[in-house]
Amino acid sequence: MIIKTIDAHVAGEPLRLVVDGFPSPRGGTMLAKREWAAKHADHLRRALVLEPRGHADMSGAVLTEPVSPGAHAGVLFFHNDGYSTMCGHGILAVTTIALERGLLLPGGDASTIVYDTPAGTIRTRATIGVRQAGKGGEAGEGGSIRVERVSFVNVPSFVLYAGLPIQLGARHLRADVAYGGAFYAIVDSEAVGLAIDAAHLPELRRAGMAIKRAIESAHTVVHPLEASVSGIDGTIFTGPPHDSGADLRNVAVFGDAEVDRSPCGTGTCAVMAVVDAMGLLDESKPFVHESAIGTRLTGRLVGRTLVGDYPAIVPEIEGSAWITGDHAFFIDPLDPLNEGFRF
Repeated sequence: MIIKTIDAHVAGEPLRLVVDGFPSPRGGTMLAKREWAAKHADHLRRALVLEPRGHADMSGAVLTEPVSPGAHAGVLFFHNDGYSTMCGHGILAVTTIALERGLLLPGGDASTIVYDTPAGTIRTRATIGVRQAGKGGEAGEGGSIRVERVSFVNVPSFVLYAGLPIQLGARHLRADVAYGGAFYAIVDSEAVGLAIDAAHLPELRRAGMAIKRAIESAHTVVHPLEASVSGIDGTIFTGPPHDSGADLRNVAVFGDAEVDRSPCGTGTCAVMAVVDAMGLLDESKPFVHESAIGTRLTGRLVGRTLVGDYPAIVPEIEGSAWITGDHAFFIDPLDPLNEGFRF
C-alpha cells in the first residue's frame, strides 16, 4: 500500500500529516476516533513514525471528519508511543499545510480553521501573505500563499498537583503536574542537575521517563471532567533562558523518551498554568518560551475559567511552520520490517 504525507516543522519539531492511504477513523467523539485508530491502524502509525521511514522523535497527524457543529475537521496526533490528546506544534503545522495546500476551506475571513481534537475544540487564526518568486514554494513559483504564522486558543489549562515530592536517584525534587491539552510533570532542570542542551539529551530522556513513572506510580493523574484523559504524557524540564528575550528555556520528553525540538505548544500552556499559579504570569505581555535548540513559541493569557474545581487559564499559542517535503511511502506486506522498528 501507499501512504502519502506532507511534512513540516515548527521551531524544529517535525510533523508528518497523512493526506492519503490512512483509513478514516470511526467514532462519534474524537476520543472514540483515537481509540479506533489505536486499535485498527496502529501498524500504520508505527510504519510512519519509526525507522526506516521515520525516527524515534517523529510526530504525525491525520485529519478526520469533525464531530461538533462549526468545526472544519477533526485531527488526531500520534508519536512513537501512541496517540496524543492534543499537540500544539501539530496544530500550527497542520493549519499551515492545510491552508498552503488547499486541504481545508477556512472560515469566512479566509484565515480561521476550527478543529475537533480529543482534548476539545481548537480555534486557529492564520496570518497569510504571498510567497515571492524564487523564495520557496512549489517549484519556486511566486504568487502562492505563505502562512506566515498561526495562533490558536487552547483548551483551559490548569495545575492538577503542585510541588509533588520526587526521588530521582540521590536527588529530592519537586514536580508540578499541569494540563495544557495533555498532562505534564514540570520540574526545574537545575534541581535535576542537567542543563537543557544537546549534550545532556540522553540523561534528560532517562530522567524524564523516570519522573513520569514515579508520579504515575504514586498519584492518580486524570482530567476532572473526562476520565479517559489520564496519565502523564511527558516531563518538561525548565530553566533560565539563553536569550534575554525569552522568559524560560525548556525541553519536553514525552511518549517513549521522545524529545521535542520545539518549546512544545501544549507544554507551554501547562508551564504557563504553573507560572500563573505562582502569581508570576504577566497578563500584559506575551510569555516567550525557548526550546533546547533556541527556537521560540509565544503564549498569551486570553481568559480565565474553572475546570471542575480547578482554577484554569485560557492560553493562546503562536508560532510558524514550514513545509519540508511531500512523501509517498510504500508499505510492502512482504517486508519483515514493514511496521517500523526502534533502534
